[in-house]
Amino acid sequence: MSDPRLTPANPRVAHDTLRGHVQADRFTPGMLRRVTSPVADILRTPDGARDRQALFGEHVLMLEEVDGHGFVQAERDGYVGYVQTAHLGTAQRASHWVSAAASHLYPQPDFKTCETAPLSFGSRLNITADHGRFSETADGQFVPSTHLTPVGTHLPDPTKTAALFLGTPYLWGGNSSAGIDCSGLVQAALMAAGYDCPGDSDMQEKIGRKIPEGAPLNRGDLLFWKGHVAMVFDHDRLIHANAHHMAVALEPIEAAIARIAEQGDGAVTAQRRFLP
Repeated sequence: MSDPRLTPANPRVAHDTLRGHVQADRFTPGMLRRVTSPVADILRTPDGARDRQALFGEHVLMLEEVDGHGFVQAERDGYVGYVQTAHLGTAQRASHWVSAAASHLYPQPDFKTCETAPLSFGSRLNITADHGRFSETADGQFVPSTHLTPVGTHLPDPTKTAALFLGTPYLWGGNSSAGIDCSGLVQAALMAAGYDCPGDSDMQEKIGRKIPEGAPLNRGDLLFWKGHVAMVFDHDRLIHANAHHMAVALEPIEAAIARIAEQGDGAVTAQRRFLP
């Protein structure tokens, strides 16, 4: 059975590529749309629970609009759900992405002016002019140039990227520097390094290769529990977004394993090595 989180189909509409594979009232190629708010929740149903989030400038493929929500598939990782159409606008390919932990949009190239919107790590922008300390977007707004990296340029160390989020509040289904969960942190760190990475921890448990039991752990290795994932930070610590600290935190590996078991969430279910 296809995973509904990754299958752009419901009883009313499905993507053209699913003809003959699913039943739906109609099939469509969809319409590419761009997220125009700092963060947009990807909901399980219109006005339902948040599953994941899409960031400013990211593209989603919208298959239908219902009750003020678009039924979409995220271009970033294929995640399917509903996004309020108020958060969506005309598609616009990005030239740069925000590689700082967070940034802001400004109405003028002046940091003393009041910002117009916050930007999270991973937000995407179409830059049309370089004004030195500030870069101008296609929408006529400005962002500090030092916070930007050209699309196609990566941050090679996922653990260093994950550390940018230290102290970020824990948020179930979160994908931004305003709030993030365990799988959102791992996805942000790996995708910034140029690797494809799914959005949920059970999907992430299938990537990379198995680490033999008893083998030493390397920086960047992933440890999984049922419903949770953490990244090895160094020889004795891991980094993870977790509800115990309600934040992204560093924690001794052995202490984390013991604590998670004691709170009733079981033992480590998998150890995976994603990086070369």
